[in-house]
Amino acid sequence: MVSPYAWDVPGGVQAHIRDLAHHFLSEGHEVSVLAPALDEGALGEKFVVSAGRPVAIPYNGAVARVLFGPVAATRVRQWIARNDFDVMHLHEPAIPSLSLLACSIAEGPMVGTFHVAAPRQKVAFAIAPLLEPVIEKLRARIAVSEVARETLTIHLDTDALVIPNGIDTSFFASAKVNPEWKQEFTIGFLGRFSEPRKGLSVLMEAVPNLVRAIPNLRILIAGPGEGLEVMQLLNPTLRNRVVFLGRLSDEEKASFLKSVDIYVAPNTGGESFGIILAEAMAAGAAIVASDLPAFESVLGKGKYGLTFTNSDSSNLAKQIIALAKNSKAIAQLRAEAQIGANRFDWKVVGPEIMNVYLHAIGEAERVTVGSEPRTWLRFLNREDKGELI
Repeated sequence: MVSPYAWDVPGGVQAHIRDLAHHFLSEGHEVSVLAPALDEGALGEKFVVSAGRPVAIPYNGAVARVLFGPVAATRVRQWIARNDFDVMHLHEPAIPSLSLLACSIAEGPMVGTFHVAAPRQKVAFAIAPLLEPVIEKLRARIAVSEVARETLTIHLDTDALVIPNGIDTSFFASAKVNPEWKQEFTIGFLGRFSEPRKGLSVLMEAVPNLVRAIPNLRILIAGPGEGLEVMQLLNPTLRNRVVFLGRLSDEEKASFLKSVDIYVAPNTGGESFGIILAEAMAAGAAIVASDLPAFESVLGKGKYGLTFTNSDSSNLAKQIIALAKNSKAIAQLRAEAQIGANRFDWKVVGPEIMNVYLHAIGEAERVTVGSEPRTWLRFLNREDKGELI
């Protein structure tokens, strides 16, 4: 597998690759991951190979730390030469990154996963005419959501199978409640809140209305970043309602999602999936999220969590207040969410991705339809209707 982004910087794509690698290792497969790294000596996992230090570039409303250029290309060639891969899985091969380099250099079975959702962003795929011959080398393409698939179709005029990001549902379901985070009625937010598109400012704008309706309200904010700028958005009399927890470990994150009364995802755009929502669902959190198409899809159009009008702090406050005053609704959302999270478990997603690998190397499952054997690539949609290839 190839990661386009720095391995030692938190991010949804890196988390997806890491968990997918662990899943296949647990199944007895051999896995190697090539990735940029800020600190080559602190990669952690033995299966990760550093390709060098990345550079930071603005991308899709955030800062992406990627690696490109002739030196990186040399390291990609060396990594490929040292290994005898059955299949290469390239993540985000349509941006200037290691994945694009690997796709242009390597031959043989390659699968690409497209994570980005930027249907209106022209810069991201400005070099689309140059990319198309490279992307055509992929034997199979995966999009993590319909929104990501639409982005791919618009900019590169090609299609993909939709297979969502995966999570370990049992890890989050079995998390322990932290009593310190459960003392009052708590609202939780987790993310890189220094990035405007994460929408923390929308939540802060809703605080005055929330406090008036929920006297014992406390807001827990977790993630990397400085809280000073966020606190300046609040009236000084309300600042004692907000607690910054800093960056959490995986175990702490699961406990955080398990402990809060309501998890809020006020993101304003740039989301292709929303893996934190799937994790919150698995932990049994009651969720209120912005009505981004990707979020609505994960939340089952309201079945597993409520949505509010994007960037509308008044509507966000209204949804939270209504939920806070209805304990039965919270309990029902928690129960439904944990059931809904099962569709993202690695026991479901892992075999879907493996089946794509087998298709890419020409070993897709053979089944008999009537009297005629046909190659069957299962899970082409989320309702298991499938399609004959």
